[in-house]
Amino acid sequence: MDKLISELTRLYLVRDSQAAQALAQRGGGGPCVAVDLVSDNGLTRAIAIPFRKAPGADEQHWEHLCTVANGLQEDFGFPAPAVSVASAGGFVLWLSLAVPVPVAAARRFVDGLARLWPDTLPDAAAIAIPVELPPCLNGATGTWAAFIHPGMGASFADESGLDMPPPVAGQVGFLEGLDSITAGQFDAALARLEPVAPVRPPAAPARHDAGIPDGLLLKDATLEDIVRALHARDIEPTFRFMRMERPAQ
Repeated sequence: MDKLISELTRLYLVRDSQAAQALAQRGGGGPCVAVDLVSDNGLTRAIAIPFRKAPGADEQHWEHLCTVANGLQEDFGFPAPAVSVASAGGFVLWLSLAVPVPVAAARRFVDGLARLWPDTLPDAAAIAIPVELPPCLNGATGTWAAFIHPGMGASFADESGLDMPPPVAGQVGFLEGLDSITAGQFDAALARLEPVAPVRPPAAPARHDAGIPDGLLLKDATLEDIVRALHARDIEPTFRFMRMERPAQ
């Protein structure tokens, strides 16, 4: 049991947070209670993304989880995440962060994933809210939340948790092989996922012929207009008149 608590703390809990203290008191395998994974100063080391089954959608929620889990590894080079089956049904994808991040950054990250994989993720508001930390027993349903092997996920798509308590050694085994997302990996991924700010066109250069109506043609200009336009360009106009000789009679 101590090994299970150690692995959960290593991967998902901020040191000395209320969640870490509650886990130490509860121990692994206790009753399912809402655990706040956010520390008192607003930091989290876990991004727990729920995938709930929609009515009549069969295994669609599992397929969505696989899309995200595989994409995180292939597109961003993240280590494999953990997968748990919720005590009331559905799945949770667990991302472990080596360095705590502000909750706002975690939500921006999930918002970015939702833009990358539309219709596969819940609202980012569902991130960093109290969740059940497996393994634990749901007293109302009599079923267990537990970490599972990702290759077995499809077989739990229609289940509401596990009917039997998962072996502690098996839960430890699932967690021992997991690594955390480094600070550099998370920052690089967040930078890629942030929406691109619109680029403003450069300001038009100042016009030196202010005061002259646009589209003014030379034939429409008065002498004063022409002189003013030349002065605006630092040109001093010189007008020369040629007297035309009358032809001899």
